[in-house]
Amino acid sequence: MSMQTRRDFLKLAAMASGAAALLPETIQRAYAIDPAPGSTFLDAEHIVILMQENRSFDHAFGALQGVRGFNDPRTIPLANGNSVFVQTDAAGHSYAPWRLDIRDTRITWMGSLPHSRQSQVDAWNEGQHDGWLEAKRSGEKGYSDIPLTMGHYTRDDLPFYYALADAFTICDQNYCSVMTSTSPNRSVFWTGTIRDQQRADSKAHIRNEQIDDGGMTWKTFPERLQEAGISWKSYQNELTRSGLSGEDEAWLANFSDNVLECFNAYNVEAHPGFAPACQHLLSELSIEATRIEAEIAAQTDEGAPAKLRARLADTRSRIEAVKAAEAGSGKTRYEQLTAQEKALHHAAFVTNAEDPDYHTLHTLPFEDNGKPKTMQVPKGDVLYQFRKDVNEGKLPTVSWLTASERFSDHPSSPWFGSWYVSEVMDILTRNPEVWKKTIFILTYDENDGYFDHQPSFVAADPKRPETGGASTGIDTGLEYIYKGDEVRQGVEENEARSGPIGMGFRVPMIVASPWSRGGWINSQLFDHSSTLMFLEQFLERKAGKSVREENISAWRRAISGDLTSVFRPYEPKEAALDWVDRSKFFVSIEKARFKEPPSNFRKLTAEQIDQINRAPSHSGLIVRQEAGIRPACALPYELYADGNHSEDGLHFELCLRAADQAHGSQAAGAPFNVYLRNTKSPSAKCGKLISATYAVRAGDTLTPQIPLSMFADSGFEIEVLGPNGFYRSFRGKSNQSPLVVRTVYERQGAKLTGNVLVHLSNPSQETVGVAVEDISYKSKPVTRRIKAGEQASVVMDLKPSHSWYDFTVKAETSDAVARYAGRVETGMHGFSDPLMGGVV
Repeated sequence: MSMQTRRDFLKLAAMASGAAALLPETIQRAYAIDPAPGSTFLDAEHIVILMQENRSFDHAFGALQGVRGFNDPRTIPLANGNSVFVQTDAAGHSYAPWRLDIRDTRITWMGSLPHSRQSQVDAWNEGQHDGWLEAKRSGEKGYSDIPLTMGHYTRDDLPFYYALADAFTICDQNYCSVMTSTSPNRSVFWTGTIRDQQRADSKAHIRNEQIDDGGMTWKTFPERLQEAGISWKSYQNELTRSGLSGEDEAWLANFSDNVLECFNAYNVEAHPGFAPACQHLLSELSIEATRIEAEIAAQTDEGAPAKLRARLADTRSRIEAVKAAEAGSGKTRYEQLTAQEKALHHAAFVTNAEDPDYHTLHTLPFEDNGKPKTMQVPKGDVLYQFRKDVNEGKLPTVSWLTASERFSDHPSSPWFGSWYVSEVMDILTRNPEVWKKTIFILTYDENDGYFDHQPSFVAADPKRPETGGASTGIDTGLEYIYKGDEVRQGVEENEARSGPIGMGFRVPMIVASPWSRGGWINSQLFDHSSTLMFLEQFLERKAGKSVREENISAWRRAISGDLTSVFRPYEPKEAALDWVDRSKFFVSIEKARFKEPPSNFRKLTAEQIDQINRAPSHSGLIVRQEAGIRPACALPYELYADGNHSEDGLHFELCLRAADQAHGSQAAGAPFNVYLRNTKSPSAKCGKLISATYAVRAGDTLTPQIPLSMFADSGFEIEVLGPNGFYRSFRGKSNQSPLVVRTVYERQGAKLTGNVLVHLSNPSQETVGVAVEDISYKSKPVTRRIKAGEQASVVMDLKPSHSWYDFTVKAETSDAVARYAGRVETGMHGFSDPLMGGVV
């Protein structure tokens, strides 16, 4: 059970303090500041949003109590039959997740892993989810043989983040929006799209450089706020285009993470730092041009320099473009702006220029094993203007924060970000009147190269119906891009990929507010567009302002939630936690620089892999999560996936439904990933496993027909995965089953009871014995004998398991077995999966 009392929370805090000497006070203060009882998130007046960098959910929180992490019993099947937690490289070496010690090894100083478009698509591998070790191999010398992608942290490594999750609400079905790197994901975060226009034939800016070079023209959400008269600001210490370099840039600039700099509407060229930044960039480009010229001169093969000459021409073209931009920049450009353009410019590029030390580092001395050492840290306040606005009551309705590289949590930099997040919370909670009406959203742009076991829910390829589909009116082509498109945009052919634009892989998200506290979990499917949809809902319901992000595709709106399920009316609860001590924390991370690389990974033998596959929950070879369950938010899901033979006996028909009866207008649509195992189709990849993906709008049903001729003689194997542990499997021979099975959720009047009702029909000419057997939550098995042509029903009583279920249905005269698992969403709050929590 999640902690519910001050005593429990203090006990946890003491454990965290002993582990890492980082006991933040911030959350204790947050719990001492109470809004009015019964108030809701609509009583908030400030939304503060911080997107950090490049961490997958499992990598950061897979070991946390209650989340769908390393104890997940219902996961994607790999083609080779192994658990998804056992990944194998091209040489046949297999590894499971292993712990990265952030202080006793130098892991946080070992750089980033590949996270370009091609590495993300290759890890996904057409839905096989088995390309991680090869696609994510470190490019750093000396680290390429370490399976870093499978590395993860625990509470001992990230005590502040775990405590933040224990205090508020963590979202464990939150996916990055685009299967690629930073800037496209941040584009969806700010604008809802990566396309010039909302047509499948428009340019998709799916790589960093396609956005970072600027010139973006489509409308952004902050512009819509401005037009609606909603106050907003985007805070950072300094812009990317600031002229800073080296350590100064790493600590003090915004790491190119405010993509509003790339949109013409904001006129970044008018910023005072733009000209010095141009000079710095011109110097770098000139060095690059000279280097390419030297390479060309050194070539002996006349045909070899063709690509080098193309790169040289591109570099020279960029030099001329930068020169042209610099010529009309700064004050000259600013004076040409209209009042509206100036307002956008100021709101987008709020810096700490009023702090005289905002461009300055200073020396922090410390001792390491008795030896005096120093490190450079910011002299000024990197949150100066944000702090000032909070303290003076000038915080706008919507605020975006952008950290510097050193504070961004990006693996290319040591993990100093915990202090930054703690300081944001400290600033907000030091002013009780502000915190009483504030929602703070912490999320991450993408997963870097770190493994996450949950499959991506992606858009189907409209040119290949076998890859899935969507409800009528949803154009999945808008969320798909082809290799040819990339090549035409100048991407090298060996790097170009066909594949879905989104979604990418799971990333952390924690929502901290008076209406989301208490150590809860939310397992509705979200992505970066969800934050924009939340702002839409918040402004419509609170202020009566219609601010709609037109760039969000129908596919995303059908399956991504709007975050409103995260919040609950305020109820007094207690907890305690302290803020992170800046100097002590900085030094602890700096000291890790001088440690050895981590080496506690294990190359698994065939026997060990077999042990994991047979009983992963009992294997000491797989990392385990913290024991226990936590309160779980009510979700607006009423999902069904039944499967039966078609009337002609030639197909297996799935019925994928996102019903809207139980939750009405609040009902959510959902994606379903379908896996076909044991196929004999020549199109099947990777061990005869085929995957398809379906997006079902709320109130709709899709009924894909799967030809039984696709499967080998040993029979069909079909698995369906949805959000929050929703799982179905159907196995058997191709001959028709004597039983038709349909599941529904039991009702009393208009409300769901939390039980599952299994309808059994016998269309055959003989009496059939049926067994319904619980395989996870220890309910007693139920048997029925159903006469020819008759029907029967079985009620699965799920009260002891908090409405979680996992059972099989089998007719005694058939080898066919159907398995149903998930959680019944009654509209009431519940608890996380007790099977994962080890309390069954």
